[in-house]
Amino acid sequence: MKPFLLLLVSFFTIGRLAAQGAGSESAIGETMRSSGRIYVVVAVMLTILAGLVLYLIRLDRRISKLEKE
Repeated sequence: MKPFLLLLVSFFTIGRLAAQGAGSESAIGETMRSSGRIYVVVAVMLTILAGLVLYLIRLDRRISKLEKE
């Protein structure tokens, strides 16, 4: 019962901390949205993510090829 209670209290604490931080992020997000910079940030993040996925696919193919030999 004690670990369950500790887990429950920690979830509520984390939830409250996340809710408190949301107000300050909204002002930054609103500023970036109004100036159009948010689209640049999203484009850069998607480019990096796509590059990582392609790298992992290539690496997996190379490892599979080495395992077959």
